[in-house]
Amino acid sequence: MVSDPRSTVAKETFRRVKRHFSPALATAGKFMGQGAVEMSAAGSRVTLSDGRSLLDFGSYAVALLGHRNPAVAEAVRAQLDVMPTSTRSIQSPVPPLAAESLAEYLGGSFHRVYFGCGGAEAVEASVKLARMATSRMTVIAVDGAFHGKTLGALALTDNPRLRKGLDPLLQGVVHVSPDDPEAVARVVRDQEVAAVVFEPLQAENGAWPLDEQVLAQWCRDAHEHGAFVISDEIQIGLRRCGARSVALEAGLPVDCVLLGKALGGGVVPVSAAVGTDQLFEPLLADPMMHSATFSGHPLGTAVIPTALDTIERHAEDGVRIAAAMATGLAEIQERHGDVVAETRGRGLLWGIDLRSPELVGAMLTGLAERGLVVSPCMTRPTTIRLLPPIVASDEDLDEALALLTEAAQAAAVEA
Repeated sequence: MVSDPRSTVAKETFRRVKRHFSPALATAGKFMGQGAVEMSAAGSRVTLSDGRSLLDFGSYAVALLGHRNPAVAEAVRAQLDVMPTSTRSIQSPVPPLAAESLAEYLGGSFHRVYFGCGGAEAVEASVKLARMATSRMTVIAVDGAFHGKTLGALALTDNPRLRKGLDPLLQGVVHVSPDDPEAVARVVRDQEVAAVVFEPLQAENGAWPLDEQVLAQWCRDAHEHGAFVISDEIQIGLRRCGARSVALEAGLPVDCVLLGKALGGGVVPVSAAVGTDQLFEPLLADPMMHSATFSGHPLGTAVIPTALDTIERHAEDGVRIAAAMATGLAEIQERHGDVVAETRGRGLLWGIDLRSPELVGAMLTGLAERGLVVSPCMTRPTTIRLLPPIVASDEDLDEALALLTEAAQAAAVEA
């Protein structure tokens, strides 16, 4: 009997993952793909090695424009054909054009940009700049925060499981309650604070919004102390939560906005810290104080102007999708309250709180079997995250909500 090449590629993939990465990662991949691996993708759909087509409302916020968006893919091809990398000794026109596009996109009040490849890079660059610019060491972060898993960013991330066995991490980080408007004022009275870092909406913590009035008070208290304010919007910016920047739309006087994930149009990895001259003063004085070989990589930054333009062309689609998600998830919660404790979200980021860890497992199993890709939450394990692409059709939305309803019904029976 001739073996099916589709099952062979899955089998070999899991063998290699187990051998070279982690057995647990192979097991998780088998579960999520129901024994198959991803082979191709376009728009809102991912095709697996067994021929199944899945609806992607996950991908950890990267696929805002769906997979292989034609305009973004063409921008990559065009740069690939001329100069995908850089000498790093001679200036390329590509990164500064991307920086200009990004600065204008955020309203023109920030002129300075640092490009990285991943979100944690942007986090660490901004914190490093704040410490150098102020000659202070203390950084205030928020309970429930997620800013990355590199050693520096992990000090700001509030997750004991991820931090276990790694202390001491970056010293001088203080976590405060998101419900305490006086928290920053108290810390700055006792310590020399360089920066306050927050996510206006904590995505990894189950789409949990922070109170804008509290954030506004924190900004005032930080600035009175001479500290910088950094808004981490790596997952929630770029229209994912409706606004180009959640903090700027709310009128919060932040000094830096961090972006990533969707910034590469779902095709290339790129992140950015976009901030004021004052925050970037150390790099204005000495640009070699913080650098990286692939910072401003031409292939990555070439897509940014196109990605931003494409996101804006779909901004009204995002409003339509957000309204449909809000209505549909509220109905699911009402009908299946024995399974769903709460739904919340903004724009194209939603969290579904389930009533027990067992129900989370049942829901994830049901969704995997039915073909809907979602993203679990590491910081809030009883929450399932939904991240629909801004290019999702009405049919995609109907299908996703129907699959969620079916999985909730099945989970109720199993429980």
